[in-house]
Amino acid sequence: MRALSLCIILLACGALSAWAQGEATGVPWSQLSPGEQQLLQRFSETWDQVPPRKQERLRNGAQQWGTMTPEERQEAKQRFKQWRTLPPEQQQQLRERFQQYRNLPPEQRESVKNARQWFKSLPPDQRKALREKFQSMSPEERREYRREFRRQHGETGAAQAPAEPSPEQRSE
Repeated sequence: MRALSLCIILLACGALSAWAQGEATGVPWSQLSPGEQQLLQRFSETWDQVPPRKQERLRNGAQQWGTMTPEERQEAKQRFKQWRTLPPEQQQQLRERFQQYRNLPPEQRESVKNARQWFKSLPPDQRKALREKFQSMSPEERREYRREFRRQHGETGAAQAPAEPSPEQRSE
C-alpha cells in the first residue's frame, strides 16, 4: 500500500518528469476511459504534450486510484498532504527510495510489502516502540536485529522481518 500511495503522490506532484523519456508514441486522450479522464482532467489541454512515458504512468496511477477502497483513497490523500509539507531534500530521498523499490525483483518487493503489512498490523504502542528501538540502533545493529528476527520467525507467513520505518511510518 505504501508503494501505491507513494506512486500516486509522485504522479500528482509531477515528480516523474525526469523519468519521462523513452517511448515514441503516447496514449491519445480519447483512448482514456471516462474515469481516467476525470482523474487526469488537469492534463486534458496539454495531454498530447506530456511525454509518453509520463502519460503511461499517469494512466496507471489513475487506474490504481480507481481500484482503491475509500479508506485507501483517504490514506493516500493524507500521505499526499504529508508529502507536500516535506522539505525538498526529504522528497528527493523518498523518490530515490521508491525508485530503488521499483528496481527490486518481484519477490523482494513482495517481502517489503509483507513487512509493511506486518508493521501496520501491530498495535500503535508496539509500532511506536519498534520505531524508537530502530532509531536508537546503528545500521549494523538494525541489520543484526533483522537477521535474528528472520532466524526466529522465518521468511514466510505473516511474520516478516521489520524494515526500518520510513518517514511516513514514523509519523503514523
